Amino acid sequence: MLVERRFLQVDVFGSGPYYGNPVAVVLDGSGLDDAEMSRFARWTNLSETTFLLPPARPEADYRVRIFTPAGELPFAGHPTLGSAHAWLARSSPASGRNVFVQECPAGLIRLRLADRRLSFAAPPLVRYEPVDEPTVAHLADLLGVDRVEIRAAQWVDNGPGWVAVLLASAEEVLRLRPRPEEGLSLGVVGPHPEGSEAAIEVRAFFSSGGVTFEDPVTGSLNASLAQWLLDTGRVGAPYTASQGAALGRRGRVFIERDDDGTIWVGGDTFTCVEGTVDL
Repeated sequence: MLVERRFLQVDVFGSGPYYGNPVAVVLDGSGLDDAEMSRFARWTNLSETTFLLPPARPEADYRVRIFTPAGELPFAGHPTLGSAHAWLARSSPASGRNVFVQECPAGLIRLRLADRRLSFAAPPLVRYEPVDEPTVAHLADLLGVDRVEIRAAQWVDNGPGWVAVLLASAEEVLRLRPRPEEGLSLGVVGPHPEGSEAAIEVRAFFSSGGVTFEDPVTGSLNASLAQWLLDTGRVGAPYTASQGAALGRRGRVFIERDDDGTIWVGGDTFTCVEGTVDL
């Protein structure tokens, strides 16, 4: 039997509504099985659809399941912020409280709210090492650039398999017309001129079914890039990353680092669609 459930579509990481990356959020996923969640995620046809559930662990405020049209993810950045936005809109936590915990298949994710902007604590990297030279040459070929144009390349995988390439400038990043291969999650970054609003320009590419996709704004990639770029002194915290310009978006990701080394990945969130769905 279908049940009427509250629903939000939230724009995440945008410099204003409709400039970021949308996520569909079902505010009460109780009673839905995997097949029902997958079917709805395929129907929304967004990169991710999430379902809020009561937490299973006492440390968590809520639990979330994240689905793409192809299957479930253990963690993703913009769905985490969009889900937190929806949970806050529904739950009205105690006044003055600004730290929350999300439970997901990847574990417990810390979030904080400051000046009405949400941030998540970057998850640990599962692969963090320089890319070998034959692979760098292959990445140059996929990107359509000369090998000498790649200033550095690093595995920065926090779950989705990210490999990152550094180019000399944001302008070079925006000129790219790549052809990523199946199974490769490829992030490209380049610095903006000194004094610009954003320190770096980011683009994220992947392929599925022989088709290349570009993600408008990517929380997980920006989280892993931050660790690499801060570790190597290529940027200093806090800084702002720009993403999505090549797609007509104006994404902004705000990176901070605490004294204990925790990297926080923040962005603005906007409710753009609100109503109910029958599921």
